[in-house]
Amino acid sequence: MKKLISLLFAVALMSVAAFAQPHNKKGADQWRERVRAEQVAFITSELNLTEAEAQAFWPVYNDIQSKRREAFQASMNAFSELQKGIESQDVEKLLNDYLDCKKASEKLEAEAVTRYKKVLPVEKVAKLFLAEEKFRHQQINRLGRHKPRNAQ
Repeated sequence: MKKLISLLFAVALMSVAAFAQPHNKKGADQWRERVRAEQVAFITSELNLTEAEAQAFWPVYNDIQSKRREAFQASMNAFSELQKGIESQDVEKLLNDYLDCKKASEKLEAEAVTRYKKVLPVEKVAKLFLAEEKFRHQQINRLGRHKPRNAQ
């Protein structure tokens, strides 16, 4: 019963987020929201969150995910600038900017562990990282199975 309540709570959070988004690029947005809802359900199940844990955990997790997306975007922007400027006089600065973005991402992961340990037992924090990786692999495998045959 606790799993069901936690799952419903998590799905409700994702539904609110979906309706708060503008409806341009509707297909891509719907796909992202579906994957996020699947991820929430998967993580809730893998961590076996109690209702109290879920209520404390999901706001922290969503904040960390938002920061991860921002860090990833900054890293991709720095990488793009490095590619464009590889032959320029600014290449050392561009390289350092890219490496700084990578260091910021690592720092964010350490911050995430600290924040997660405030709301979950350490065993569930460890399970979270394993669950995220397991979910990522499942999504990659799912995409691979749906690849068109002539696209090799």
